[in-house]
Amino acid sequence: MSADSASGADSVSGAENVRGLDNVSGADSADSASSADSAVREAREVRADPAARTTRAGTPWLGAVGLSVVIPAPAGDDRIRETLTNAPGRLDALLGAGPGDWELVVVVDDPAGAVLAAAAVEPRIRLIRLDEQPDEQPDGKTGGHRRRPGKGAALRAGVLASAGRRVLITDAGLTTPLDELARLERVMDQTGERGRSLDPAPGASPAPAAVLGRSGSRLVRAVGMPGIPGFRADTCGFALFDGDHARAAFGASTLDGPAIDAEVLRWIRRQGGHVAEVRLPRAARTAATADTADPRTAGPVRPERTARPRRRAGERRLALRELLRLNAGGLAVAAAFLVLSLYVFQGLWADLDGSYLADALQDQNQWEWFVGVTTDNVTHLRNPLFTFAQGMPDGVNLMANATMLGLNVPLIPVTLLFGETVTFALVLTLGMAASAWTWYWLIRRWLVRGRWAAAAGGALAAFAPPMVSHANGHPNFVVLFMIPLIIDRAMRLCGGRNVTRDGVLLGLFAAYQIFIGEEPLLIAALGMLVYCLACLLVDRRRALAAARPLGTGLAIALAVCLPLVAVPLFWQFSGPQSYHAILHGDNAGNSPRALIEYAGRSLFGDPETAARLSLNTTEQNAFYGWPLLAFGVAVCVWQWRSRTVRALAITGCVALLLSLGPWVPVPRTETVLPGPWRLIVELPLFESVIEGRVAMVCAPVLGILLALALDRIVRMRTRELRTIGLLGAAAALIPVLPLPLTVRDRAPVPAFITSGSWKDYVKDGEALVPVPLPDPGQADALHWQVEADFGFRLAGGYFNGPWGPDRIGIYGATPRHLSNLLRDVRYGAQPPEVTPSWQAQARQDLEYWKAGAVVLPVQERDTQLRDLISALLGRTPEKVLDAWVWRVGPGTP
Repeated sequence: MSADSASGADSVSGAENVRGLDNVSGADSADSASSADSAVREAREVRADPAARTTRAGTPWLGAVGLSVVIPAPAGDDRIRETLTNAPGRLDALLGAGPGDWELVVVVDDPAGAVLAAAAVEPRIRLIRLDEQPDEQPDGKTGGHRRRPGKGAALRAGVLASAGRRVLITDAGLTTPLDELARLERVMDQTGERGRSLDPAPGASPAPAAVLGRSGSRLVRAVGMPGIPGFRADTCGFALFDGDHARAAFGASTLDGPAIDAEVLRWIRRQGGHVAEVRLPRAARTAATADTADPRTAGPVRPERTARPRRRAGERRLALRELLRLNAGGLAVAAAFLVLSLYVFQGLWADLDGSYLADALQDQNQWEWFVGVTTDNVTHLRNPLFTFAQGMPDGVNLMANATMLGLNVPLIPVTLLFGETVTFALVLTLGMAASAWTWYWLIRRWLVRGRWAAAAGGALAAFAPPMVSHANGHPNFVVLFMIPLIIDRAMRLCGGRNVTRDGVLLGLFAAYQIFIGEEPLLIAALGMLVYCLACLLVDRRRALAAARPLGTGLAIALAVCLPLVAVPLFWQFSGPQSYHAILHGDNAGNSPRALIEYAGRSLFGDPETAARLSLNTTEQNAFYGWPLLAFGVAVCVWQWRSRTVRALAITGCVALLLSLGPWVPVPRTETVLPGPWRLIVELPLFESVIEGRVAMVCAPVLGILLALALDRIVRMRTRELRTIGLLGAAAALIPVLPLPLTVRDRAPVPAFITSGSWKDYVKDGEALVPVPLPDPGQADALHWQVEADFGFRLAGGYFNGPWGPDRIGIYGATPRHLSNLLRDVRYGAQPPEVTPSWQAQARQDLEYWKAGAVVLPVQERDTQLRDLISALLGRTPEKVLDAWVWRVGPGTP
C-alpha cells in the first residue's frame, strides 16, 4: 500500500511545523490506493497523479496504519475542536496507542488556530485543506465569486490522502460514537475468509468492501439506490471501508456534494464488491440523522432547532441535483434505445390507423385481438383466461395463447382511450427499448465498467436480427426486459448473500414473465442451464460452491412462483380448449446457412435469400451474418483465459447446434444428419417449442462478448490497436444493423361492420361467418371484431387450439367442410357442383358454428363465392352497404 499523502503546490503560511497540512484541490486530488484486485488497480491507475502525491518537506511520514478516520469539517463547524481533543484518547482505547494503529484525517476549508494546535500536538492527526472553487459562468469562464467545496470533494480528498488498511468515515461532531466502530468491524471480519478479505474460502460470502451504519438519507435511498440493490440506507455518514476499495471508489467518483454516497457505493457494487449494513442503536441513529449537512450549504452550527430542517432541505436539493447528474448517463442510454426502437417502428407510428406491418402475416391482427379481448373480458368482469369471441362454438383458451396478460391488463386504460393498435405499437416500441436497457444494466453490473460498451452489448442483445424479425408481430419474443432481471437474481443466488430475498424475488420475476411469455422463459431457462453446465466444466470449484445457494434459492423461487401461477397453468394445460403439443412441421429448425446469412431487415440482408432459409418472415431466428459470428469467435480466442468467456462460448455453440432441429440437412447435398434437438424434442414443453428459436439465445451471448471486447479495446494504451479493434467491431455490426420495418395499407373494415348494421343479423350467442372464415392465412375478420368492440362472435379464427382425439395443438379452429370449400374457391379452385349432400353439409356446419349470418365482403372472386353460397343455402343474399349477407340463424327458412 502506498503511504504518500496528497499535497498541493502551495504551502500554508505559518503551518510548516504542523505535520500533514496539505493543500488539495477537490478537482485535482489523486489516488494513493494500491489494489488487491484488478478493478481496484485500474481505478487507482486512472486517478493516479504522481506529481500531486509528494509529501511536504519537513513532515515525516508515519507509514501505513490500521485505520484512517476521515472527517470533513466545514468552515464554521466548531464541533471539530472538541472532536480533535477527545477522539485521540478514544481511538487509543479502542485501537491502540501505537503510531501505526490509527490516523485522523481532517479535511478543512480554513483551519483555525485551535485545529492547527491540535494537529501540532498529535502527529497522528493530519489536516487536508480544500481550496474554495471559482464559480463557473454560463460562458464556461470562472467568475470572481468563490464557492466552498462540497461534502463529496472533502470526502474524496480525505479518503485519497488516507493510508489505512481500513477507512472510517464520520462527521465533525462524532454524532455516531466511535464505540460503534466495533460493530462495523465485526461484520467486516466475520465472513469466513482465508486471510485477506479478497480471498474468501470456497462457498463463503466475500468480505464486505464497505459496512454502513444504518442512519441515512431517505433521498439517496429513494433515488440513488437503483445501482445498489437490497440496501435501505446508503449514506456514508458513518461507514467503514476496506482501504483499497475506498480509495479506488472515491478516486473514481465525480460528484462534489452529498450524493457522492450513492456514487461510491454504486461503484463498489458494480465492481463486484459486497456492501453490508449494520443497524445502529436508536440513540446513535437519532444523533447521526440530526446533522448530515453538506459543507456547501451549512453555515455556523446553531443550537436552534429551526436551523437543522433548513440545512437538511438544502442538502436534499443538492443531493437530488447530483443524483440526477449521476444517473444522466443511464438516462442517455435509455433515450438512445428508445430512439432506435422508434426508428425500427417508424412506419407503424406514422399512420396507426391505416398501417399494417407488411411482414407480420396475420400476427398483428391476432395480437391486437388479444389486446381487445383481454380488455373486453376484464372490463366486463369475465374470465380473462377464456373466451367464446372466436372459435365458435368451442371458444379459445387464452392462457394457452400468447395473450401477454402481464402487459395487456395493466395497459387496459391505454386501450380504452386510444385503441388496440396504439397498445400494440407501445408494447413493441417500449418493450424493445426496455429489453435493451435491462440487458445493458445486467452487462454493466456484472461484466464491464464502460457505460457505452455495455450499451452496445445491450443494443445487440435486443436489436439482433432475430429480435427484429419477431418484432413484426411477436411481442412476446421482443418484450424480454424481465429475462435479464431473472438472470441477475440467479447470479446473486450463486453468491449466497441473501438467498431468501433473492429466491423470493426470482419467484416473483418468473411468475410475471409467465404472464408475458412462457416460451421465451423456457428458452432462456434452457440457455441458463447450458451456461451453468459450461461453468461446471470451466470452473468446477466455483460452480460447486454456488450450487447449494442456487439450489436453495431456486426451491424458494418455486415455492413463491407456483401458488401465483397454479390456477392459470392448470387452466392452460387441463382447462377447456387445452392442447398437448403444437405441430410445426418438419422444417422448424434453422438451416446451417441461416447462421451466416443476413436477415431480410438487416442492412446487408437479401429478403429473398432469408425467405428461402426460414419458416416465414417472422421466424428468421438466426441470420447473425458471418462477420458477427467471426467477431464473436475472435473475442473468444482473444479472451479465452476468462472463465466467463469460455462459458459463453460453450453456451452459444450449443444453442446454435440445438437450433438446427432434430434433423440437419447438409447444404448442397442430399445428406441429412441427426441433430442434438432429438434428445429433448419429446420432453414435456419442449415438444411445443419451435427449435429454430433457440438460436435467439446467441443474441445476448454475442451482445456480452461485444461489450467485453469494446470494454477492453477502449482501454488499450496504443491508439493503433484501439483503432483496429473498433474497426473490427464496426465491420461485424454494420451488416446486421436493423432497417425500419416495412408497412402496407391495412385492409379496410367493411361498412357493414363499422356502421353497426351487423346488429340486425346476428343475435346474442350467435356467430358471424365471414367469407372466407378467418384462419392463420387470412384473419382480417379479427380486426372487424375489434372495431365492433367484440359485439359479435366469430366462426373460425386464428389461435392455438386442440385438434382430434389426441388434442394435438394446431393453428386456428378445427376445419370444417364448408370452411375448406370457401377457402379453396377464394384462392382459385373451381366451385364444385352443388349437390344435396353439399347443401346438407353446409347446413350442418352452420348449425355447428351457431351461425346467425354469412357475410361476403367485396374481394377477389366474390362473384364465384356469392353464387356458390347462394346455391348451398338455396336463396339469394341481401346487399347491405358493401357486403352480401345471408340470414342463417334459427327460424330462417
